This record gives sequence, C-alpha cells and structure tokens, in this order.
Amino acid sequence: MGKTSKLFFGFFLLLLLFLTYLEATEPQPVNWTPSYMNDDKIPLGSFVFYESWKNTNKWEFEEIVSPPFEKLTDSIGNGTYFFLNNTVNFDRDELDRLLDWVSKGNELFVSARSISPVLLDTLNLETKVFIPENNLSSKPQLNFENPALKNKTDYQFKNEFPSLYFHQKDSAKVEILGRINIQEDDNQSQPNFISSNFGKGKIYLHNTPEAFGNYFLLTEQNYEYTEKILAYISKEKPVFLDNYYKAGKTFYSSPLYILLSDNKLKWAYYFLLAGSILFIIFEGKRKQRAIPIVRPLKNQTYQYAKTVGDLYLEQKEYNELITKKINLFLEYIRIYYKISTTVIDEDFYTLLAAKSGNSEASGKELFSKIAQFSNRPNAGKAEFYDISQAINNFKSHSNGKPRT
Repeated sequence: MGKTSKLFFGFFLLLLLFLTYLEATEPQPVNWTPSYMNDDKIPLGSFVFYESWKNTNKWEFEEIVSPPFEKLTDSIGNGTYFFLNNTVNFDRDELDRLLDWVSKGNELFVSARSISPVLLDTLNLETKVFIPENNLSSKPQLNFENPALKNKTDYQFKNEFPSLYFHQKDSAKVEILGRINIQEDDNQSQPNFISSNFGKGKIYLHNTPEAFGNYFLLTEQNYEYTEKILAYISKEKPVFLDNYYKAGKTFYSSPLYILLSDNKLKWAYYFLLAGSILFIIFEGKRKQRAIPIVRPLKNQTYQYAKTVGDLYLEQKEYNELITKKINLFLEYIRIYYKISTTVIDEDFYTLLAAKSGNSEASGKELFSKIAQFSNRPNAGKAEFYDISQAINNFKSHSNGKPRT
C-alpha cells in the first residue's frame, strides 16, 4: 500500500469514526408505533392505563392471552371482555361466539381504530375519517355526551393523527356516549364512543384508542377522560383483559433485541463487526511457510525395459530376446486388436488384416518369420534385428488406431 493510499484510508477511517460518533450521540427518536401493550412505556403503549386501572382495586381482572374463540370455548364466566388495540378484527365464527356470550347478559368493550367489519355490520355502523373544513389541523378533541360526564373544555391531543368517527347506517339503535372534534366547534363534532344493547348484554365501541396511550394520559388532566370511560364498565363482574389482539409483541424472536435496543451496546456491536472486517482484510493473509511442491514420480518403465534389454544384449542372449519380442507382439495383438493368438489360421490372418490395415500377405509373411525364428535355439544378433525390424514395420503400417 502506497503512501497516498495510506493517507486516504486514514482519512476515510477518521471520517467513519466521526460519523459514528454523531450517530451514537444523536437523541433517540420518539417511537410512535401503536402498541397498547400493558407493559409498553412508549407514547402509544398502555402501561400507565393498565397500571392505574388495576391499582383502583374496584374491578376483578383476568388477562387473556389466547384467541377469544378458544377462550369462549372453554366456558368463560360472566363479565366484560375488554379489547384495546390499533386493530381488532374478529372473523365470523369468532364474532358469533362472542355475540352469543354477550347476549347472555355480558359486556363487550372494543377500542380500536380498525374494528371488525362484521361487528360494525351487525350494528349497522361504519367508520369514516374526520376531514377538517376550515384548516389543516387534525389534533382531536374528545368529550362526552352525558352532561354529568361532559367536561367544560374538551380533552385535547397534543399530536396530530387522522380522526375517525362512527356513522349510523339505516336506523341503527345505538346510544352516543362520546364525541370527537377537530374544529373546536360543537356543531361539527361526531360520535366516537357508542353503545348498543345486544340481547341481555351490551356492546361498547370506541374508535380512538390513542386516548388509552401513555402520552395522552400523562398530558394535563386527560386521565379524567379515561376514568369516565371506565365508569361505563360494570364493577360487579370481572373484566377479561385481551392480550391476544395486540400490535406490540409479548416476546421478541430476535436474540439481538436486547443488544440492539440499547444505543451504546448497539454501536459497540457495530464497531465489533467493522473491526472484524478490517482484521480479515489486513490480517487475514496467510503467514505460514510456503507448502513445498511435491512432484509426482516419473514413469521409469522405458528406462527399466532399456536396461533389461541392454543386459540381454551384453550377455548375448539373442534367443531369449527374440522369444520376448515375439511374446510382446502377440500380447499387443490380443490387447489392441482383440484377436486371440491361440490358433494361427486363415481366419486369424483375415481378421488381423481387417483390424490392422495391413495386407493378409504381410501378416502371413511376418508370422512365417516368427515361426522360423522361434525354432532356432542358436539364433544370433542378425536374426534378432531381422525379427525386430519385421514386427516394427508391421506396426508402422497400421492405419491409425487399432480397429475394434
């Protein structure tokens, strides 16, 4: 790495550290995710609401973590089933079982921005968005219809979000309990909290769940609004708190959640990853001695055969050399031409000529010479060279690869 490259890399590393420091020291942004979990302390969690409600000691509570369909199948007792979430969406079978339970003299309380359409259809209701007419402000104000509960000034939200209200279809038999307004004009207010009798029981619907969030309850005197809503819930029967329909998680599936939830631990983890990558780049090179090259053994067959042949020549064992030369040639015919050499006849010469490309006459001449020299016990050097030349000439006149 050259000097210029080192300076550039050092500058880049300092810049990276500076940006990391700015990011680590930046204030944590407010998490406005709707959760409504009873242990969540973010603005739209419901820790304050549930803790305050339970500490009143005026109601008996049971927390339900299973689906309503399953809980109602287990023959739940009488009481009020309380649902609080951003979305509460019952399917048809679950709603039928829930309404059957309500009709026997129980209560259903649902506070959600998105309420199950089948439930709204049952009560001939629909939800609409409150659209401001005079300005773009959408900070909702809440109040009650009952004069005994109605406050002189509306309960004000400090943050803006789309406001919803209930619209009655046909001749819906519902009682308006509370209203929402974003125009500071009572004539423009719309119902956001209603009740309806169902059999021997009662259904309460509320579509502003933000009123149960930590942020709203801890703002000025807004907690009074929630207290007045709870006044509608019977104290004579237990309250079944739903923990199944919740936007927030009751558990965290990622093992890195605790590590990444803390800002300092998160950036320590990022530095560890960056350091590991840099180590791999600059220190991950091989530092051991070079592995020596082991060359394969050479084929010494030719040298061995040449040495053995020289020994025979030196000892003048020409008869033995002729015998080995003939046997090697016969082995050559058997291997490369796939022809048996047990019987040397006309068929043999015809097949050998067809596969080797030599004429039958040259084959007969060669094997005649082989038979002649095989019967000479005192063959000399001239005979050995003669039979060797004849065999080599026969091989050299073969037309390419042996025919199979």
